[in-house]
Amino acid sequence: MIKIACRACRELRGAVVLDLGNQPASDFFPEATDPGPDILYPLQMWLCSACGLAQLVADPTVSAEPRGVEPAALVAQAAEAVDRVQAAGLLPAGAAVVEYGSPHGGSWLRLLADRGLAPVPESESAGVIIDCFGMMHAADQHAALAARAARLSSGGVLLLQYHSLEAIIRHGQWNALRHGHYAYYSTTALTSMLSMHGLRPRTAWRFDLYGGTVLLAASAATDGFGGPDATIRSLLASEARAGVLDPAVLSGLQSDTERRAVGLSNWLAAERAAGRTVLGYGAASRAVALLCQAGVDRVLLPGIVDASPGKRGLRMPGTDIPVLDTGVLRATRPDSVLLFVADLLTEVRADFPWIEASGGRWVVADAIGS
Repeated sequence: MIKIACRACRELRGAVVLDLGNQPASDFFPEATDPGPDILYPLQMWLCSACGLAQLVADPTVSAEPRGVEPAALVAQAAEAVDRVQAAGLLPAGAAVVEYGSPHGGSWLRLLADRGLAPVPESESAGVIIDCFGMMHAADQHAALAARAARLSSGGVLLLQYHSLEAIIRHGQWNALRHGHYAYYSTTALTSMLSMHGLRPRTAWRFDLYGGTVLLAASAATDGFGGPDATIRSLLASEARAGVLDPAVLSGLQSDTERRAVGLSNWLAAERAAGRTVLGYGAASRAVALLCQAGVDRVLLPGIVDASPGKRGLRMPGTDIPVLDTGVLRATRPDSVLLFVADLLTEVRADFPWIEASGGRWVVADAIGS
């Protein structure tokens, strides 16, 4: 048996809690004319028994996902987050700021500049360090957090935004697991990780994005800010009840995998048998494992529409389903549009009102079989 070392604390004790078998690289979209087959790689989640970090076991893939269009929900959440952090007094005007962003796009620097904060060169320290879904893309979690801690000036604040492991458990979001995403954070695990680098959490804010997102503020333990506040204590208590450190609880995601995959396949087959037209919307990496687990091809789903010009002319990894231009929606007038990114629902209903006006409907993929 291959020994697995924790990406954060280097311990060897832990357990595989979710195994999706062999999957295509979720961020490599082949040309639509490429017949495949695509190379498959193991996709597993491991839970460290020492620090509690849920993490990707291995990733031999090379990241190559085309740049997507930033959802309006993500833009709105960023603005709300900056407002709330400023209201807490953690964004002093004139402070130097460093941003570790996500490779998928999006930045808070303009919002921070409007509040008088200025970015500094890569080698310099800063009083405010922002990491918005960035650190999860680092294979070496220990080194990534050490780099951020080393750049934090005295009295400064590190702001880490992450999709909550508690939300993943609560909503059965097993397809959050994908290549290139090395860590799945609970506040509990992050508290342990921060302590390894002389940091500790001080407060946090919760958001509905992705079913449950947390923005955590941490500072040096020597700064004397009084320790974690009531929000942090509430998060830790909620996570304890949810079982974020329990391998048996996380292993429950395996049954969610099978139920959702069967549900999606049966739903699409029933729509086709009834003579109803279905197109997908949102060629997201999170949809790759779901489509592959369900065995969906272009017979059941003729195409997935996406607003990103960089994805057009490509196909979904592991299947022959092409990525299509948004104009196809008006030309086809589908009976149902299967939405693979639930956070887009409000936005797409506003952008394509004629879908429902002409008798069509939006169906959230995550809700099928759940």
